[in-house]
Amino acid sequence: MGQKSRRYAVRAFICCPTCLPPAALFAYFYAVVQGMNHNFEYAAVAIFIAMIFDGMDGRVARLTHSQSAFGAEFDSLSDMVSFGVAPSLVAYEWMLRGLGKLGWMAAFVYCAGAALRLARFNTMIGIADKRWFIGIPSPAAAALVAGLVWICHEYGYNDLQILPWVALAFTAFAGVSMVTNIKFWSFKDLHVRRKVPFIALLLVVVLILLFVSKPPLVLFGFFVCYALSGYLMALWRKLHKPAVVAQ
Repeated sequence: MGQKSRRYAVRAFICCPTCLPPAALFAYFYAVVQGMNHNFEYAAVAIFIAMIFDGMDGRVARLTHSQSAFGAEFDSLSDMVSFGVAPSLVAYEWMLRGLGKLGWMAAFVYCAGAALRLARFNTMIGIADKRWFIGIPSPAAAALVAGLVWICHEYGYNDLQILPWVALAFTAFAGVSMVTNIKFWSFKDLHVRRKVPFIALLLVVVLILLFVSKPPLVLFGFFVCYALSGYLMALWRKLHKPAVVAQ
């Protein structure tokens, strides 16, 4: 590769953090449009694609040393639209509209929960324990809603009479989980450079094969397990909390 080509490659790499938040925002806008057109499967897939862009944004910015106050503010506003407004609107158009007041109330609970979650996250930057999230992160909450939409279309569950109530429960649960004080593992203390046990590598291979064969089932199952993990760990700590001996 010549010097000129390397220069263009470096410039393109540096521009990546600038392009990723708008790309994520466009994907969620696309999800809303597809939801309004009742193409709910496309909307759900677009939400997951936007999650990938959002996950890459911060890492690429740190890698290229291109972080800025403007980028942080733009990313936060983009996240509110991406993880707050879009999933709630898609869920409402998909199944919650038929439930009347309960439907739009559940959608609002989710949207408000995302706003409060992001506001709390911004105020805790630099002082919170990076190993844990307080409340489920908004991308994981969006994955719960989008995953339910995707898996129901993939396996033909849309005609189930109980599905609107399942959608209401998932949407409200995701919204409340974002503002709870339950701790969820952030995966930030996971270092891939360390020696990895063979069984862990084997598990990764199995998960990749499952994902390739059944993407909606694997993604939905992972985020459901992640959402439950925080509550199960909180219950475990409560049950195994040392008793205080009275003096």
